[in-house]
Amino acid sequence: MRSYSAAEVNAALDYPRLVEALRETFKQGGEAMPVRQSYEVGVAGSPAHLLTMPAWQRGRALGVKLVTVFPQNAAKGIGAVSSLYMLFDGETGVPRATIDGEALTNRRTAAASALASSYLSRANSKVMLMVGTGHLAAHLPAAHAAVRPIEKVLVWGRRPERAAALAKKLNKEGLHAEPVSDLAAATAEADIISCATTATAPLVLGRYLRPGTHVDLVGAFTPQMRESDDEAIERARVYVDTYTGTKAEAGDLLQPIAAGRWSADRICGDLHELASGAKPGRGDAGEITLFKSVGAAIEDLTAASLLVGSP
Repeated sequence: MRSYSAAEVNAALDYPRLVEALRETFKQGGEAMPVRQSYEVGVAGSPAHLLTMPAWQRGRALGVKLVTVFPQNAAKGIGAVSSLYMLFDGETGVPRATIDGEALTNRRTAAASALASSYLSRANSKVMLMVGTGHLAAHLPAAHAAVRPIEKVLVWGRRPERAAALAKKLNKEGLHAEPVSDLAAATAEADIISCATTATAPLVLGRYLRPGTHVDLVGAFTPQMRESDDEAIERARVYVDTYTGTKAEAGDLLQPIAAGRWSADRICGDLHELASGAKPGRGDAGEITLFKSVGAAIEDLTAASLLVGSP
């Protein structure tokens, strides 16, 4: 059984190839996968969680991502989140590989956003705003640049020094990036806005969105979290990665629904419907589109299978 490090995952899963693999997976559709399960595993006074995300393609492959969240690790100088992906043969159930879970998650999440962007952003989108400066934020610009002619990346973060560091890193990777301090002005300038944060209060405000913008919301993955305000959701044609996961976890949509400002029947489509052509993507150059991602286990399985290859 092979073990894949983060460096090997990042080197092997280039975005053009991964986006196309996800496109084919979502085009084919298949069984609905279980939503992410969470188990409380901490001791008294130190809460912790074990998360499981299984997925399978019958006769081909099956796998499960295991994630631990131990917030108290910060006091020990280690990360709060750890993850590992296990890939099994779909015919025999024999283990095939263990894969660094964080790297796999970052790559497939960014590629899923790029896949949505290929249907929802304007084909001539050149300016991207990256809201957030974490590990995932370092991947999203390259993924979007794989499907759109991105010429400039604006980087905003709560801590200016981290925005500057991310912009420097992106420049070294061949993307023209610059840190910004005025989030409202950057929002109004961007063709594509990608947000990957742990925010519980809105950062992307609807009043600053100009016609034709595509918004990519990645970070808020619980009902209590959100990255956009009600007005942004109301103004946009909204798409999701999967209906099941979104309706269980997406605070960006669940909170406007609870407030009576929006309803789930206004979701315009999911990635399967976009990839299969069952639902249309962007209709004209002036509309605002929005993609809400909470993560789907089938994305992990697709990325892992592409990494490991045929048995």
